[in-house]
Amino acid sequence: MYNANWLTPDHQAFAESSNRFFEAELLPSMVRWRQNGQVDREFWRSAGAIGLLGASAPVEFGGSGCPRSFDAVTLYQQNKFGDTSWGFSVHNFVMHYVAQYGTAEQRARWLPGLISGEIIPAIAMTEPGTGSDLKAIRTTATKCEKGYLVNGSKTFISNGQLADLVCLVARTEHTGSAREISLIMVETADAEGFRRGRNLEKIGLHGQDTSELFFDEVIVPADNLLGGKPGHGFRQLMEQLAWERLSVGIMALGACDYAIDTTLDHVQDRRAFDKRLFDFQNVRFKLAEAKTKLEVTRAFIDQCIEKIDAGGLDPSTAAMAKWWSSQTQCEIVDECLQLFGGYGYMTEYPISQLFIDARVQKIYGGSNEIMKELIARSMER
Repeated sequence: MYNANWLTPDHQAFAESSNRFFEAELLPSMVRWRQNGQVDREFWRSAGAIGLLGASAPVEFGGSGCPRSFDAVTLYQQNKFGDTSWGFSVHNFVMHYVAQYGTAEQRARWLPGLISGEIIPAIAMTEPGTGSDLKAIRTTATKCEKGYLVNGSKTFISNGQLADLVCLVARTEHTGSAREISLIMVETADAEGFRRGRNLEKIGLHGQDTSELFFDEVIVPADNLLGGKPGHGFRQLMEQLAWERLSVGIMALGACDYAIDTTLDHVQDRRAFDKRLFDFQNVRFKLAEAKTKLEVTRAFIDQCIEKIDAGGLDPSTAAMAKWWSSQTQCEIVDECLQLFGGYGYMTEYPISQLFIDARVQKIYGGSNEIMKELIARSMER
């Protein structure tokens, strides 16, 4: 783990523990996950057992009660190992939704399983044709005698094939305003009418199950409305987006560190025209540029992590972090792949996986075009 002002001895110890776990459990599994199109359930339970899943969860439910910077350590370390399969980020988002907005009964019901890894969650926001426009969603949750009758479909849902608990964004009213949106927690094992579509084929993130989800007359108990009051979903989503967008930046940071490290190994080992690739001025200059971009990004992300722990990361700064870091990630990984030459285009080389996985960072969590719009709005006088 690198040095930063927000890192304490406890963070360092946590990083060392997660590092050992990833070396023992994650590295040997990455190829298999990409072949199978999903992560093993046992890995989730193992991650829960050593405290990775509940680092920032309340102590009374089995968590460690630490600030979100501990989750930042996990996000960074995972990507520093070159992995994009394990859906920790989505799990972390759902856990925070439940911890912050759930009723006492809901937190007692779901947090222990989320912390242990027995419950794998997903967030179902995106629908065909809606993209980043959450106000345009068509999935409905209509009040009925047994709770809510849910109808609709979602797509591009990470952890979709494995999810035991789906945080579903749905309309509970039809007023035409954001206040008609609610978050409904769907327990998939008991949800008649719920079905998973295919595990979607993507150009990258091959080890992460990404699915279509369908809700056909699904009855969900009224007790599964997050927070117990309808119409608060849009506010709940907006309040958590700063952390979600910063998470993209943290993942980008880890991926860039891994890209530069693996490229340095290659250019110092491989020779051409009787000298190392690293001895060519162009190679040295390209890596110098990449390292500088990375360190500028790291300084900004570190500032944002300090702000998230202090409760002061505003939406426009989070949008800047998401846009800048994902753009920089794509630039750095592309330059690194170029330095591998033809080998960089071969899937057996990790740099090729980094390249195809990086591209979606500019899309999910709100596209980078949306991020620029949010930043521009904050500049108006």
